[in-house]
Amino acid sequence: MTAPTRTGRPHLDRDDYQAWGTVAANSFGGPAGQIAAMHDEIVERRGWVGESSFLHALNYCMLLPGPEAQQLATYLGWLRKGVRGGLLAGGLFIVPGFVSILALSVLYAEWGNVAWVQGLFRGIGPAVIAIVAHAVMRIGLRTIKNPTMLFIALVAFVAIFFYELPFPLIVLLAGLIGFVGARHSPDTFVTIEQHRVDSDTTAPKIGWRRTARAMGLGLTLWLVPIGVIAMATGSGSVWTDIGVFFSQAAVFTFGGAYSVLAYMAQQAVDVYGWLNPGEMVDGLGLAETTPGPLIQVVQFVGFLGAYRNPGSFSPVVAGVLGAVLTTWVTFVPSFLWILAGAPHVERLKNRPALSGALSTITAAIVGVVLNLGAWFSIYTLFENVDVKQVLGARLLVPDWATLDPLALVLAVAAAVALFRYNARILHVVSAAAFVGLISGLV
Repeated sequence: MTAPTRTGRPHLDRDDYQAWGTVAANSFGGPAGQIAAMHDEIVERRGWVGESSFLHALNYCMLLPGPEAQQLATYLGWLRKGVRGGLLAGGLFIVPGFVSILALSVLYAEWGNVAWVQGLFRGIGPAVIAIVAHAVMRIGLRTIKNPTMLFIALVAFVAIFFYELPFPLIVLLAGLIGFVGARHSPDTFVTIEQHRVDSDTTAPKIGWRRTARAMGLGLTLWLVPIGVIAMATGSGSVWTDIGVFFSQAAVFTFGGAYSVLAYMAQQAVDVYGWLNPGEMVDGLGLAETTPGPLIQVVQFVGFLGAYRNPGSFSPVVAGVLGAVLTTWVTFVPSFLWILAGAPHVERLKNRPALSGALSTITAAIVGVVLNLGAWFSIYTLFENVDVKQVLGARLLVPDWATLDPLALVLAVAAAVALFRYNARILHVVSAAAFVGLISGLV
């Protein structure tokens, strides 16, 4: 069944609210689970978007900076009901996670030193290791279909984990390699075959003038608040830092939520000092156990950054304002990329060179997500980690005497549950949190 051709201004109906409300309520488990929930509700159950259009939209969103699952929801909503549909789908996808993470951030900041809270997060952290490993496998199975793609993924991992190359540079090089490679060897570089299928969805036609208006409005909503905050609080305030930093993350972190986390963890921990590596893992655990996009963890980081630098506000009020500001500058650009760019991306279907670029970028993203998993694993399993430089490479050297046996057992158990028994992520994280809670009480 194809999406209807639209004339005039399409109106949202009860089915739209029901469908996207259902997707939002079931959007647990990070991008992989959320994308699966969207596919089930929008493609399988309702038939609003065909398989090839779904995959075309998905891989465009994988190419964009920012959270691919939220952007995919916006794209699919736009395909069905234009701008209104995109705003509804993308907005509903965010709201449940925002409310949940905000409440949990307050709990964490106010009572984080209590033994039972520490135990709770001690259990969540190891489960996150298995979740990221599972994400590497799922993304990899979709893209790593030959030795060339495997080599690209490994090179991307080495480049970012050992040499800390900028992620945008890795994405750019991967895209260029795939673009050129698809022209000379499409069987090797075009691993996403569905791009070659004829269009199965009628997309709204939007001209460049309307695109310019959308860009202007989106940039105004995004950048003007940051400028006002900078003038009111000064260039060195935590509010300005939050607005600028997370805006940079929205622009320069490609490859979806996990790649954003890799960039954000390094900057928020090492540069701004808003939180430590263990707290970063705790934040990811919160995002994994609440509905909405995984990248909502940025709200946790923004909350703690403002909470610990409250200025004239109380810490909790400052934290709430930091969470709101972080969420705003993270997601406004995501709506902008889709509502301004999707109409033109729809015209690029069935072009092998584009498919080659998308396929190769996705392969590189596997290496980046693997980097995130390695980083989380080291800082979760070991209390002390030294950083050394050897021949220009950064090495993370854990102190094996500080290995946490409970964390290791929980990580292995979570991996078995996910890989062997295909358990739901929410169940795995909840069980690990319960074990950690008991350990904290004992």
